Amino acid sequence: VQLQASGGGLVQAGGSLRLSCVVSTNIFAFNVISWYRQGPGKQRELVALVTSRGGTNYADSVKGRFTISRDNAKNAVYLQMNDLKLEDTAVYYCNAQRRDGTTFWGQGTLVTVSS
Repeated sequence: VQLQASGGGLVQAGGSLRLSCVVSTNIFAFNVISWYRQGPGKQRELVALVTSRGGTNYADSVKGRFTISRDNAKNAVYLQMNDLKLEDTAVYYCNAQRRDGTTFWGQGTLVTVSS
């Protein structure tokens, strides 16, 4: 299983970016697909997740600004990030968890928010 994350870049505060995570297999094989991030000098943290049934959950710090969605036909999950803040600067990772608990990580994509 491979997860290909993309869409990171440099953006000014208040701007938007859309991250993509394309999974090499049918995403229905996973009960949860998530975005994590790790900022400079910080621990990796959960940003948002979407379940196989379409349920979503968000970290408090991104609620109202970020939206996670999935396209089952494309085996892809997206993270729309609006009103970006300096503290959103991080490497963002895609994670997929199977029902048996096995997890897979994609390579990170760097998001840098400038003032």
